Amino acid sequence: MHLRLRRFRLTKAVPLAISRGRSSGAEHLLVELAHGDRIGLGETGSFDTGHHRYETCAIAAELEAFAPRVAQLGEALEARLTAPTVQDLPPRAELPADLINPLLAGLSPPARCGLDLALHDWWGKRLAQPLHRLWGLDPGACVATSVTLGLGETLAVLARLERWWLQLPATRIKLKLGSPDGVEHDRALVVAVAERLRQRQQQCGGACELQVDANGGWTLETAQAMAPWLAERGVVLLEQPLAPLLDPDADTAGFAALKPHCPLPLVADESCWNRSDVARLAPHIDGINIKLLKCGGLHEALAMARDAHTRGLQVMLGCYGDGSLLNGAAAQLLPLVHWPDLDSHLNLVDDPFSGLERRADVLLPPTGAGLGISWHDPCEA
Repeated sequence: MHLRLRRFRLTKAVPLAISRGRSSGAEHLLVELAHGDRIGLGETGSFDTGHHRYETCAIAAELEAFAPRVAQLGEALEARLTAPTVQDLPPRAELPADLINPLLAGLSPPARCGLDLALHDWWGKRLAQPLHRLWGLDPGACVATSVTLGLGETLAVLARLERWWLQLPATRIKLKLGSPDGVEHDRALVVAVAERLRQRQQQCGGACELQVDANGGWTLETAQAMAPWLAERGVVLLEQPLAPLLDPDADTAGFAALKPHCPLPLVADESCWNRSDVARLAPHIDGINIKLLKCGGLHEALAMARDAHTRGLQVMLGCYGDGSLLNGAAAQLLPLVHWPDLDSHLNLVDDPFSGLERRADVLLPPTGAGLGISWHDPCEA
């Protein structure tokens, strides 16, 4: 098996501002794993959660140093495919964790994610099946994705909402809060967007859902005051109101102190990276936001989703400024997700991938083998 990396640029049609700053695009990496006549594709790139930051150049260096370790992996995976036909395989023909986990251990989450996606794509292509089928998931059990409104002046935020509605019939709106201009600006945004959603419902029929994500931009005192205020205005969930902390005990204590004051479903994002975070936060939250770059790929994401369901938690599935390969990989998990939040590829002017489809505002798990996503080299365009 051979590893190859390619760099490409992703540019946002509308820059996104959150409590930690503003982004107009990023450089990402295409990870290719070739063995036999099949090539597995993965996508990875930089992201910043406020307490952890990963840069694409460092991720690339990490993967380049790792390349010699994948040489014998193709033969090892082939050896596991003892059944002559797909029909003879067990219902859940998952990528062998005992082979992959020790190999990828020690890598940063985004480096691990790029390789994990490429390995899953190769595995699915080798078995000629989409991953959701190999996992035994029902592709018809999918719900609408949210679309994001970044921070800004009220009129600009409302204009962004109208632009979304020109693109797709969005029924789930996620509003970023935690404004550097203070909580009164946050309140003004909520009032304005909630009123516009009410007008939209009167004009077009059908309910519109308003979610709030503060991206760690509030103090505990502010979050305790804002949560009931948001509930009174029809907001349906509150995501990561408190800054994530490096000390897991202190991080957990913040959610524990907020939960009794929060009548809304409380969702952990930047504080929740893996199954151990799900376990420590579960008594104090109502849901988790899984992101492939943050958790290290599909293997951990699938395990987190199953664990969350076992613990009675709802699952959100999110993204950063990702292309359709990352979001298409995440879309394989959509039958397990209550709150999809995979809209980043819809805000790109130069997405080099295809294969991720939607019906109205419902994203669909790609039906092609593996991840079901194709790469179109920007240099060839």
